[in-house]
Parts: sequence; structure tokens; C-alpha cells
Amino acid sequence: MALKHHTIIFVPHARAKLRKWQVTNLQLSIVAGSLLFLTAFAVFISWSYLTTAFDRDRLDGLQAENQDLQQVNQSFESSIETLQAKLDEYEDRTRKLAILAGLETLDNGDETGVGGLPSAPSELERLEFISHRTDELDGTLDQVAAKLDERERWISAMPTVLPVRGINTSAFGARQDPLNGHQAFHQGLDISAAPGAEVHATADGIVTHAGWNGGLGKSVFVSHGFGLSTRYAHLSRWAVEEGATVHRGDVVGYVGSTGRSTGYHLHYEVRLDGKPTNPMGYILDNVTWR
Repeated sequence: MALKHHTIIFVPHARAKLRKWQVTNLQLSIVAGSLLFLTAFAVFISWSYLTTAFDRDRLDGLQAENQDLQQVNQSFESSIETLQAKLDEYEDRTRKLAILAGLETLDNGDETGVGGLPSAPSELERLEFISHRTDELDGTLDQVAAKLDERERWISAMPTVLPVRGINTSAFGARQDPLNGHQAFHQGLDISAAPGAEVHATADGIVTHAGWNGGLGKSVFVSHGFGLSTRYAHLSRWAVEEGATVHRGDVVGYVGSTGRSTGYHLHYEVRLDGKPTNPMGYILDNVTWR
């Protein structure tokens, strides 16, 4: 089969000899295919270069972002370590306070390590754990505060001092009545003191009586809470009114000899749930109000 030919004529502007080439369809196809291949290859190379440059820039950006994230993560881990150390410290202090307050010691559960953290926890798990333990410590501290406040009130309610400076002339318990000589049970403590000597409250409380009370004469009764109350009798006069709040050491009256009395002295009682009890069981080493 004869090949078709094509003639290519080159006509110069100057007076020169014409140039002619004869090419076959096959040769023309080869040239066109080569040009198309070269064009496609050039486009591919250009696209690859641009893509590589873009990927390189993106990779550089990701690497920089990764470094920033690593720094943030290191700072985050350091903050968690600091929080964990503080949590351990607060937990230890809270445990000691709980013991002082008479509460049961804190329970860390079955987990190992201080505070019960599992082995190799993630940062999120550690944060959740710290948050959980912080909530528990808050609750425990509330209990400790309430218990310590109750204990403080209990201590303030204890009649631990003598109400007046003087000489103990008659103890609590069975004795011979000084007026009729019969055996009788003495419900308090008699303290001989100078007329008009100040009589002081032996604990914090509320005045429930200030006035005359039969054989006790002029007297003051104080309720201290926790079932405790005190009585100050045979006063020359009282210095408080019913309903008043008194604190340990406050003056509630003055030594006298009113009521069923044989001389100037203070009759002092401590009652628990309304029943007389030995005042000396509460007094610390015979100390007075100051």
C-alpha cells in the first residue's frame, strides 16, 4: 500500500531558494505524537513541581505546628504534674485534719500509688482523676470544717474553770447539812469567797434564769448546749439578764449569802441532761477563769 505524502514548503522573505520537504502520514503522526508527549510531559513536570512545592510548604507548616503542639503538650504535662503534686499535698493535709477532727481517714480506693492513679494514664484520664479527687477533697473538707466547728463549740461549752477565786469548803456528794445537821446529798461545790467578789461564767452559753430561786437565793442558770448547764447561787446580785449570751470568763454575778446560806460563798453546780454532776470532773487543774 502506497504511503500518502505531504509537502511542506518553506518560503523565506528574502530572495532565497524555496525549501520543500515531503513527509508521510506516518512521519507526521510521529512528530505530532512526540509534540503531544513532550507537551504532556512538560505539564506533568510543572504540576509535579508545584505539587511538591505545595506539599513541602504544607509539611513545613505541619512540622512547625507539631513542634508547637509538642511544647504545649509538655507544658500541659508539667501543669498536670504540678496539679497532681498539689493534690497529693492537700490530700495529706486533709487526712491529718480529718484525724484531728475525729473523722475516718480518707480512702484512696484499690488503685496503686499516691491518690490511686492507674499506671500510665492519659492526660485526659489524669485530669478527670484530679477533678474527681478534688471534688472528694472538697466534700471531706466540708465535713472536717463542720466537725471542727462542732468540736470548738463543744470545747467552748465545757465548764473547765472555777467560777470564782476562793476556798472549796464543801465538795459534791453526801455530806452533813450545815443548817440542820442531817445527812444530805450536796448537788454542787461550795466556794468561800469575799463578799461582792466577781462570779464568772465557766463556759459559753445562754442565760436561762437570772433572779431568785428558793433556797438558792439570787442565782443565775446558764445553758451551754450538749446537755450541759451550770448554776451560780447565793449571789448578792446578778449581772446578766435571761436570754443573754455569755462567754467563758464573763461576769454573771457577785458573791453573796442569799437564800439558804450560812455565810458568804458561791454554790456552783454543773448539770448534765438536768442531773447534778461533780463540777471537779470538768475543771482543769483547779484553774479559775483566768
